Amino acid sequence: MDLSPARKTLHTPHLLLQAGHDGLAGALLDFQQRNQAHFARWDPPTPPGFYTEAVQAERLRTALKAFGEGQGFRWWISPVEAPDQIIGTVNFSQVARGAFHSAVLGYAIDRDWQGRGLMHEALVAALAEAFSPRVNLHRVQAAFRPENLRSGALLQRLGFRPIGLSPDYLFIDGAWRDHQLCALLNPAFHTPSGW
Repeated sequence: MDLSPARKTLHTPHLLLQAGHDGLAGALLDFQQRNQAHFARWDPPTPPGFYTEAVQAERLRTALKAFGEGQGFRWWISPVEAPDQIIGTVNFSQVARGAFHSAVLGYAIDRDWQGRGLMHEALVAALAEAFSPRVNLHRVQAAFRPENLRSGALLQRLGFRPIGLSPDYLFIDGAWRDHQLCALLNPAFHTPSGW
């Protein structure tokens, strides 16, 4: 099976998920600055200069390059009525092919947009694309801190199954933190020709 690129734009009833463009650098910076304290508890430390438009523009370019090469798929989430405002992100990184056909899922949503079911809506669309014949991943893995009950419940609702606890998985918020690992398999995976 020949894989074609993932769609760069996904639509849901309330959201627009877009792979991005240079014009979103200011909106991405605003998103990161607004949520700096909110994300600090759950995300690895940011590098120096992270909170600048230049660094955010480079992040957009790097993500688009990975997207085009099939090495990673990141969509920035906007309200459907405000496509130039970023309120979240969904990211499939560490895309592996061969006998694995797997990726690692990451996601984040603006503190002011939590609790509305929007991340669930975005992830349903993004997972459908990841498991589509275009991308054809067999497996998506996610990791969350056990105390992040909201994230754990979201992944469970999406059908992710626990696969184990990884001690000292990531350095976050000043210390190495344990993470619960979970995975979702593609029930419609198309075995590549020649296997």
